[in-house]
Amino acid sequence: MPCFDIISEVDTVEIKNAVDNSIREISTRFDFRGVEANVELNKEIVKITSESEFQLDQIVAILRGNLARRGVDANALERKSINFSGKTASQNIEFKQGVETTNAKKLVKAIKDAKLKVQVAIQGEKLRVTAKKRDDLQATMALVRAQDLGQPFQFDNFRD
Repeated sequence: MPCFDIISEVDTVEIKNAVDNSIREISTRFDFRGVEANVELNKEIVKITSESEFQLDQIVAILRGNLARRGVDANALERKSINFSGKTASQNIEFKQGVETTNAKKLVKAIKDAKLKVQVAIQGEKLRVTAKKRDDLQATMALVRAQDLGQPFQFDNFRD
């Protein structure tokens, strides 16, 4: 029986490249001259530090642009709260890996409500979709793409 997996993964190499490009762009921008602004990557967490909250937003915009050029969906970003210490403000940005349980349940419910002839099983951080016909799987893919759950989804392991 044909099946595929719904996953949500971000390529860490592309994240590293986007962070490196952001650091280069910040060092050459006029509005960041003489300003202490820093972007560093530690595993899958990007830490941004700067002198004001406005500059943090500017750095995040630069990072989003570089991620988009690298093919990383901006929905994978999750901005944490801003921490102020002395003259600097810092913020951590995490990247969502794996389908969250709440989103998985919402996807299963949406697929069942669409009355598609498929079986969906939650398997850890991914969903397995199985059907008798390939057309049903393609309809399920279109349905998942149309969902806006704040997380990017990819399709993997397509078997006939």
